[in-house]
Amino acid sequence: MKQLIWFLKWALKAAIFFTLFAFALNNQHDATVRFFFGQQWTAPLVLVVLSAFALGLVIGVLGMVPRWWQHRRAAALAHKEKVAVVPRPLPEKLPLPQQPPYGI
Repeated sequence: MKQLIWFLKWALKAAIFFTLFAFALNNQHDATVRFFFGQQWTAPLVLVVLSAFALGLVIGVLGMVPRWWQHRRAAALAHKEKVAVVPRPLPEKLPLPQQPPYGI
């Protein structure tokens, strides 16, 4: 069963890779991105799409950084102010079940 799951994972990864590879091969023509003030960038369409994805990823991570810092600060404060927890004593003997277990 583990081998089947392992094979299915690798088959899915291979399918995704070959789909993206075919996308890259089918979109090799040049695309022009026009910026402000007459600036432009001409590159293969795959690079334009990849760079737009990477830029969106960077902007998303940078947007999350202040929240991460806030949570880290709150966790550090909670760790410093942690109250000593008194462990609950374990029962000496576990209670026996009222009925015998089924299937034995």
